[in-house]
Amino acid sequence: MERLQAALIDVPGVEVRIVERCTSTNSVLLSSAEERTVLLAAEEQTAGRGQRGRRWQSAPGADLTFSVARRIQRPVRELAALSLVAGVAAATALRALGVAAASLKWPNDLMVGDAKLGGILVETRAGEHRAAHAVIGIGINCVRDAQRERRLRRAVASIEEFVAVSRNRLITCLARSLVAALERFEADGFEAARAQWERMDVHAGKKLRVRLANGRSVSGIGSGLAADGSLRLLTRRGERRVHSGRIVSARLA
Repeated sequence: MERLQAALIDVPGVEVRIVERCTSTNSVLLSSAEERTVLLAAEEQTAGRGQRGRRWQSAPGADLTFSVARRIQRPVRELAALSLVAGVAAATALRALGVAAASLKWPNDLMVGDAKLGGILVETRAGEHRAAHAVIGIGINCVRDAQRERRLRRAVASIEEFVAVSRNRLITCLARSLVAALERFEADGFEAARAQWERMDVHAGKKLRVRLANGRSVSGIGSGLAADGSLRLLTRRGERRVHSGRIVSARLA
């Protein structure tokens, strides 16, 4: 695939940086804590991370890994919704590019049907004057890799299956959509993005089994999001809200 080039990635108001290799674009930007909005993309990450510290695996020079760092002026209690805001932005951009079936899996996966196309990792640090330093990392599978599917033991989707687009163009569209979504979040909070997220929810109305942070599991019908971004499950005992967990199975109710 073509090389990443800062000159070909046009995101107004954002400084774009490209590196050949780094540990993790999120880690680099989180440690810098710059005031400006910065996009960092890497041809290769040696220690890429996904949800709950799991390793994010991507093909060097082929897939897409980048992060955007930005100051966010919202109450700390609302920042947990940032990964959902970023998911809506990414899925919207992907659909506009031609990946019509791009959808979302709570809390931070980009999907096409049952196959994972990418993921999002949001990390924040407290800042001055109520402005948090937020870093939003996005990883997208661009090239089909049968070995990756066997290694992960799950269905994996790739951009090239749906649309012919350069990685530089892909980053531009994703980052523009993300910056616009962050600006709306700063101005209006999570509510508008919540409705959009629910329309893209790949598991809406399905019976889900969710593994909680403490290792236990809970089952129920996926019923969208609460105002704080937690997953609403309709269980035999009524509604339950899951704030931290992972969907491990889904089937028609």
